[in-house]
Amino acid sequence: MNDIEIEVKFHLEHAEAVRRRILSLVGKSSDRVFEINYRFDTPQLDLMRRSALLRLRRDTRCTLTYKASLKAADNEFKARRELEVEVGDFDTTRRIIEALGFKRTQIYEKYRQSFMVGNSTLCIDNMPYGDFLEIEGSRADIRQLAQQLKMDWPQRILTNYVAIHNLLRQGEGLDFTDITFDNFRGIVIDWEQYLPRITAG
Repeated sequence: MNDIEIEVKFHLEHAEAVRRRILSLVGKSSDRVFEINYRFDTPQLDLMRRSALLRLRRDTRCTLTYKASLKAADNEFKARRELEVEVGDFDTTRRIIEALGFKRTQIYEKYRQSFMVGNSTLCIDNMPYGDFLEIEGSRADIRQLAQQLKMDWPQRILTNYVAIHNLLRQGEGLDFTDITFDNFRGIVIDWEQYLPRITAG
């Protein structure tokens, strides 16, 4: 079983235009779904130091996910090891994780609409701080879909939403760690100053 996740992201200035392009490829879309994610770590932040992630997510179902960096660097795509399992009860799973010594270090929210194109998944993510397109699949399919959707390949993003938030915290002087719509209410991000720092170029 392949447990390697390969993806890229693009910041979207006009998310609706990209949604229409995707629909021209697939003809239909999934429902737009609200997600809440809990990120866990040890009290010493051992997972963060290893560039690993332990996440509990609730949308239309509940999933527990572990992600970790690969030994070989990839400058073209974001490639990570991903292990994911569906769980039956969000709160009980959270209590089990905490009983094992992990603590919740962050909450992040988003609205996601997913589309399947062949073996690839495209997601339009409405984050509290902006809109993004995520393309996950094989390297060849990701490149082809990005081209079909008229995305500027050098503007792809290879980092995650938490790292983007950390950059915004520093640049905007934000005093909160949770990426929630309430926290970002009234905050307008000037992406022109941040995109050169997160795009692959």
